[in-house]
Amino acid sequence: MSAPATLKRAADRIERQTPAHRDRAVDGLRALALLAVPTGHWLLGGFTLDAEGGLHNASPLSAFGALAPASWVLQMLGIFFLVGGYASVLSYHRRRGSAGEWLKGRIARLGRPVLGVTAVWALAAPVLYAAGVPEATLRTGATLVIQPLWFVGVYVVVTALTPYCVRAARRLGGWAAAPLLASVAAVDFLRYGPLADSVPSWLAVVNILPGWLFAYQLGVSWGEGRIGRRGAWLLLAGGTLLFAALLAVFHYPASMVGVPGEARTNSHPPSLLVLALASAQSGAAVLLRGRLARLLARPALWAPVVVINLCAMTILCWHQTAMLAAAVPGSFAGPLAGLTTAPDSLGWIAARVAWMPVFAVLLVGIARYARRFEEPWTRATAVRRTLAGVLAAGFALFALGLA
Repeated sequence: MSAPATLKRAADRIERQTPAHRDRAVDGLRALALLAVPTGHWLLGGFTLDAEGGLHNASPLSAFGALAPASWVLQMLGIFFLVGGYASVLSYHRRRGSAGEWLKGRIARLGRPVLGVTAVWALAAPVLYAAGVPEATLRTGATLVIQPLWFVGVYVVVTALTPYCVRAARRLGGWAAAPLLASVAAVDFLRYGPLADSVPSWLAVVNILPGWLFAYQLGVSWGEGRIGRRGAWLLLAGGTLLFAALLAVFHYPASMVGVPGEARTNSHPPSLLVLALASAQSGAAVLLRGRLARLLARPALWAPVVVINLCAMTILCWHQTAMLAAAVPGSFAGPLAGLTTAPDSLGWIAARVAWMPVFAVLLVGIARYARRFEEPWTRATAVRRTLAGVLAAGFALFALGLA
């Protein structure tokens, strides 16, 4: 049987197994946000080689500020948290046990893949070092692997707040997210306003929870049926105007991700610009929901969405490993355009785009084996789970430069 025929049969099988009540638009939005994560990291993250052949992180945004608008498209965490809030509130209402049992199940689903990737790297790092991989490369790789995992910790915290978000949504509707926006705006004013010199640097940490809870709260309100088309238009227009004002009038950094050497960043912790973008994205998502649902009624388009959603945490946890699977062997060959050369030329950008299908193929190959970490660890004994936790903790210490 030919490959197209095999793919069509698989798509038809997925179509038959999809429940009629499945919200395809929400799954489609989640898949889109998921794919933006590796795309952004692969496109906007590069390497340089030192004299000993070690890899070090570098970013094309340092040389090409004009690439900043690409981060506006690729920074889709607002959509991810929106969809997360929407799905969580539906799951919360369907739960059969207590809220604590429901939360425990959600945390387990998020935690298993994280333990898996960090434990595997903890075992692989000494082997790679013994095989001649420089310590600088291993530390760079460890940083890249652990970098996206901050999201899991934040997501666990906002998920734990779901019952409170539901109450706020029922009382205030879509406006339940407004106090979170005001909180981030107040902190940004203190950090960047006339009092900036007298404000302690730790104040920025205050933005972490309200900054990422904002879109999640919007998703909960959406799931509660409290955001309609009028609210969506308000989110889209208000977010767009605020975004433009923050860039043009208040001179926020244009990039949505951190740029090496820059004093200010929008993402760690989230600034008001991140919330403005999340607002606009959320409004557009609600408005486009119907069209997206009709589009995904086609089996050929729906099937990849299902596969991506089934591998959500695998994609998040292992996409940097896929890039490293090409870059680490490549570092032994010397400078390779778009892979181990400095990201400071247009040629690098073209070469990196050519490398991205290679990263994707490597991720698919890794996912065939890593996907099992997302499944319940029914056969794992208490000793194995404890060992995985110890290995994960050790790897985290190494990645954070504490070991």
